[in-house]
This record gives sequence, structure tokens and C-alpha cells, in this order.
Amino acid sequence: MKIIWLGHGSFRIEIAGEVLLVDPWIEGNPVFPEDRRDDALRGATQILLSHAHGDHASGAVAIARETGAPINAIHELANILGEEDGVQTLGFNKGGTIALGDVKVTMVHATHSSSLDFRDGGPRVAGSEAGFMIEGEGHTIYFSGDTDVMADMGVFNALHAPDIGILSAGGHYTMDMRRAAYAAKTFFDFKTVIPCHYKTFPALAQSAEELAAGLPGVDVIEPEVLVAIEI
Repeated sequence: MKIIWLGHGSFRIEIAGEVLLVDPWIEGNPVFPEDRRDDALRGATQILLSHAHGDHASGAVAIARETGAPINAIHELANILGEEDGVQTLGFNKGGTIALGDVKVTMVHATHSSSLDFRDGGPRVAGSEAGFMIEGEGHTIYFSGDTDVMADMGVFNALHAPDIGILSAGGHYTMDMRRAAYAAKTFFDFKTVIPCHYKTFPALAQSAEELAAGLPGVDVIEPEVLVAIEI
């Protein structure tokens, strides 16, 4: 398995023969090198969107057209994006599980907000925010999406027992490093934690030192853009 950070909250996950692009914000992402677009998208088989905000979903339609990868998202967002020519979508909802080849993806709750804020006409409600449990190759990844700490996380662990956590932890719009560490140690038994949704803008945390300090015994990996984390 390879987990490759594309900057901000965006990832390329190579798992069980699939190449998943999760919240792939490429164009306009200030920490993504523009000349590496092909490296990020090459061989993509599926797109997962956690919610509709522009820093997660604004590039999804163009990427779907370019790669032929379907977009998998909450029902309302999938319906809206499915109106675009040349785009295949699959809508599901929280608690639902879909099979993407040999990978199982369950949509779980998050607490944030969700609206189409990158189209003409102003914000448009597009379902609600979510996270994902991604299961394959004997591992389960919890992709938190944009969220704060929730007691629901205890249920997630009881049902899915993820060993890898990809946690939004930059603060301001999501959990900060202290709150992400609290969530991880209170509700989960992660072997590996990868922070995201940080370093992108001055308002966000620029280091994960506080997260690592709060999780002794856990392998906290600060990702580098387009450098694979192999598990």
C-alpha cells in the first residue's frame, strides 16, 4: 500500500489494485507543484469526495473527465456532479459501504459543513460532510475528512478498528493538533497517524510536533507532497 499526500487534505492511495484519489485538489492548491499533475493522477481508478468545499471537490469533474475515474460521494453531491457531461458518479451515504474492486469503502459521519462554493450563483447545499473507512490489503484507513472531535469516533473504532488514521489537524477549519491527538488516543488504537489539512495557509498549523508529542508509541508521519508512505 502507498499513501501519497497531494497537499492540504488531498491524497492518492494505492491499495489492493486500486488507485484512489481522495479529495483531489490539484489546481489552485498552493503546496502542490503544478508540473507534477500527471504523477498525481496517473492510473487513477476511483475518486472519493468527503464534502463539497472547493479545496476538496473543485477539481473533481476535470479529473474525472481526464482519467475516466468515477466520483464516489454523498448522494446529493454525486447527483449534482453527475449532471456534468462525461462524468460518472456513484452516490451513497453515511453507514453505506461500496466495493471498489477489492477495496471496501464505508462512509462515516464528520462534523463540519458542506456546500458548493466554487460555482457561479453562490453556495449551494450539497449533502453533508463525511469521512471514510477504507479497507484493503489487511488494513483499514480512517480518513477523517474535515471534522472536529466526535464521540461517534468510538463507534467507528468498535465497528472498523482502523490501524491507520489520516486526520485533518490544522485547526481553524478542523481539529487542531491537540484535538486530533485527543481523538486518536481516546477513541482509536492507531499504529500509524498521518496529519493533513495543514501547512497550506498561514491560518493552519505548520508542524505536527504537537500531534506526535500527544501520541507516544504511535508512528506519526508528517507527509511530504508526492512522497509515498509505504505500509
